[in-house]
Amino acid sequence: MEFDAILLAPRKARMLQQGLWLNRTILQSLEDAVASSPEKQALVSFRTETKQHISFSYQDILDTSNKIALGLKQLGVTQNDVVSCQLPNWWEFTLLYIACCRIGAVLNPLMPIFRERELEFMLSHAESKIFIVPKKYRNFDHEELANKLKAKIGTLEHVIVIDGLGENNFDQSLVNHGLEKDEHLLQALTLHHTRPDDITQVIFTSGTTGEPKGVMHSSNTLYANIIPYAKRLRLSENDIILMASPMAHQTGFMYGLIMPIELKAKIVLQDVWEVSQAIDLIQQHQVSFTMASTPFLNDLANTVAEKQRQVNSLKTFLCAGAPIPSPLVQKAREILGVKVISAWGMTECGAVTLTKPEDEEERSFNTDGIDLPGVETKIVDRDGNEKPVNEAGRLMIRTCSNFGGYLKRPHLNDTDSEDWFDTGDIAYKDEQGYIRISGRKKDVIIRGGENIPVAEIESLLYQHPAIAIVALVAYPDERMGEKACAIVKLKDPTQTLQLFEIVDFLKSHQMANQYLPERLEVWDEIPMTPSGKIQKFKLREMIVAKLKQFS
Repeated sequence: MEFDAILLAPRKARMLQQGLWLNRTILQSLEDAVASSPEKQALVSFRTETKQHISFSYQDILDTSNKIALGLKQLGVTQNDVVSCQLPNWWEFTLLYIACCRIGAVLNPLMPIFRERELEFMLSHAESKIFIVPKKYRNFDHEELANKLKAKIGTLEHVIVIDGLGENNFDQSLVNHGLEKDEHLLQALTLHHTRPDDITQVIFTSGTTGEPKGVMHSSNTLYANIIPYAKRLRLSENDIILMASPMAHQTGFMYGLIMPIELKAKIVLQDVWEVSQAIDLIQQHQVSFTMASTPFLNDLANTVAEKQRQVNSLKTFLCAGAPIPSPLVQKAREILGVKVISAWGMTECGAVTLTKPEDEEERSFNTDGIDLPGVETKIVDRDGNEKPVNEAGRLMIRTCSNFGGYLKRPHLNDTDSEDWFDTGDIAYKDEQGYIRISGRKKDVIIRGGENIPVAEIESLLYQHPAIAIVALVAYPDERMGEKACAIVKLKDPTQTLQLFEIVDFLKSHQMANQYLPERLEVWDEIPMTPSGKIQKFKLREMIVAKLKQFS
């Protein structure tokens, strides 16, 4: 496989000179951890279905990942071949990535929720050679679908199945083959390992605006983010991290797979979010840090309060992906005793901005953080001119962790000759440099020439006691050009909600009349990506179709 990661080479010299690229891979991180703490408990994998805990020391991770690397080589995987996996947060995921790096292969993580349509596109686009899946997960037969796809995709040579019964069983093919007994084979593992500038990961964007794009990362781009991220949060080898966010998403991959090994810390993997089980894991392993979306934090706070349980070891909870309601930050502090950190980032570059542990609490619900080291942000108008503070515009970033480009789609890279990447977001920056995401370029609603602050309105509506999920989208209007429609899912589906109620609620929060939504839709389900992002392009299409139907 040839990778057209054209954004890497032009900035390599500058990144190395500035000390932002560290020429480091997960293999070096693991070897350092084995050298200093070989018997330290490094990884605990909890499987919800079996209630089984599987534990690995750093030495275990090294030995078993080497076996997997030998198994992959035996199946014909060579340097720059793509290995796709559709796995939950199981130990096999972590060790598979390390094994791929050992032989120079590229891992392509795929969300377990993807089905035939998405998978056929992604596996074909990545020219995947091997596809690794669970036999079943959450009552879905992944093996059956994987074999169906294998018959349709020419590059796909092998399907390997965790808990499978045939010769393609993961343990039999990749672990218990006995190849490690041959010293010559073990020594040959060092010949073609992943180098810091090699593409090590192809991960698809969530597809909030259409066709998913394959984001290419090297170890240098990943580590350029992970290390300052950990330093900002003051994480160390003494921390115990819980990761319930999917490792097939960039959040879980960077901060639940690579970061703990780089820190020589301990990671606890939870494959299905179940709040009572999460509390058990936090208590049992004395978890100090976790990162997830706001619903996870809300679940945790509510359950601790209702069940009178304790999570005293938990010090920090980082939320990203959506504004954090201020009552939730206060509730988390009072009930959980945790510091809530707000963050914003993208698959293309990892976390870009984080609040600081020493910041006032209001920073976590009023902002999305301030630049990490190695990151520059600016807010510009349509012509590229920088906007004054507190004025919304296009968010541009120039970061050491920016991706290598979109696989086979270089015309979509959105990065100029000076390395500024157009995020597609609308944001503003305050006097201290903290940013606030206020919408997406394609989410902007322009009503009679007036830009409506979409994210601000959504953030307020999330505080409405009846609303579970909300999205504000545009619909066409002959006179005003566009108007705003609030689409909501209620916490209690037996309840009702009227437009005047949300209008009164927004007015009570001093929302200007010209920003108030003019239409309300209450739906049982709202289309989302597998990582939990609302697919607004689908909402706009559905609203337009509905209006046409009744016009």
